[in-house]
Amino acid sequence: MSQPLNRKALYAVVPAAGIGSRMQADRPKQYLLLNDKTILEHTLEALLSFNSFEKIILPVSAEDKYWPKLKLNEHSKVISCHGGKERYHSVLNGLKTLLNLGAKKDDWVMVHDVARPCISIEDLENIYENANEQGVLLGLMVRDTMKRTDNDGQVLKTVERNNLWHALTPQLAPLGILHDAIEQALVDGINITDEASALEHMGFQPKMLAGSPSNIKVTHPQDLLLANAFLKFNHT
Repeated sequence: MSQPLNRKALYAVVPAAGIGSRMQADRPKQYLLLNDKTILEHTLEALLSFNSFEKIILPVSAEDKYWPKLKLNEHSKVISCHGGKERYHSVLNGLKTLLNLGAKKDDWVMVHDVARPCISIEDLENIYENANEQGVLLGLMVRDTMKRTDNDGQVLKTVERNNLWHALTPQLAPLGILHDAIEQALVDGINITDEASALEHMGFQPKMLAGSPSNIKVTHPQDLLLANAFLKFNHT
């Protein structure tokens, strides 16, 4: 595998403090089972199979009673920290943890959704090989006709789909730049929907790379079936 020209350390932050209310389950969605393993375990194992990561930071809820029971809790590359109220708070806590551990501000960091267990080595290699200071993220180009509606579901207009993408994760940036971008966005009251949106607020223009359609986010109960199918296919 080729490497970025500037050989910096690579880290990951996987925010895992959410409760996953849309899943209507008895536990946070990252602890629901797929093929006898939790979603979180599938996601971490996929990331750990990419040997370029120095450490993976896992921000979890202070009340999380599931993570301490998993064997990955003892893995030398996985370090947990306290999560936050919102996803971006957890990401920021993860970045601060890395800096406290001695990571450099110009090291690379990938942020990945814990509920995307089907991330592939090919996608991880692609985003790492294209690392740059503007930021890099995976996405899927929109294929369907896009409509914008009002709050009652009435169509207001058709949205031009050319150069329109679904943003996925991982999203990569220099550690210090991403840390400062999220902090500034919080100060300015910007809605941080993903890491790229914080970078964009600071004037950066992250590079979009085409990702795999199998890199789905488990959000609703029916997503479990699809993720299960992708995982089985990836292991055949």
